[in-house]
Amino acid sequence: MRVITGSARGCRLETLPGDSTRPTAEKVKESLFSAIQFDIEGRRVLDLFAGSGQLGIEALSRGAASCVFVDQNTQAVQVIRGNLQRAGLTANAQVISTDALTYLNRPKERFDLVFLDPPYATDLLHAAMQKVAPLINDGGILICETDAQTNMPERVDRLALNRVYRFGRIHVYLYRYAPQEEVML
Repeated sequence: MRVITGSARGCRLETLPGDSTRPTAEKVKESLFSAIQFDIEGRRVLDLFAGSGQLGIEALSRGAASCVFVDQNTQAVQVIRGNLQRAGLTANAQVISTDALTYLNRPKERFDLVFLDPPYATDLLHAAMQKVAPLINDGGILICETDAQTNMPERVDRLALNRVYRFGRIHVYLYRYAPQEEVML
């Protein structure tokens, strides 16, 4: 796994050993960042269920202003910190070791770009979507990675489903800011 482009281009990133986390595949990450390439620079990013931190690190490498990484696994938190160090991106990063839903109950920040990639076959994705949507700034983006069997809503708060990317059994849902009054029926 590597950083695709930006200030840390080519930097190799570690992942957790074993099956406790599921890193986003290179092909998926490349397509995802191609879709949002003009929506990253200067943005405040949240990488929930961060795992290795590769999505937030890619965003920082491409010019995001800051990124908060949240994961409850202490080994994952160590891997994220190591990856940030290797990539030279620690200055604008905050790594928090806590449960994602607990973090969302007491946020002090708002975000422009949010990555949600919880373990598949849990109820965490929908719960996290509901809690994080009000924390996304006007004009913001929510990106959710899940398996093909998960049913996803058309809207979450002020965000509307903009695009679905399918990679076999992996689906990536991109939601963009769209207040209800702007949605055409």
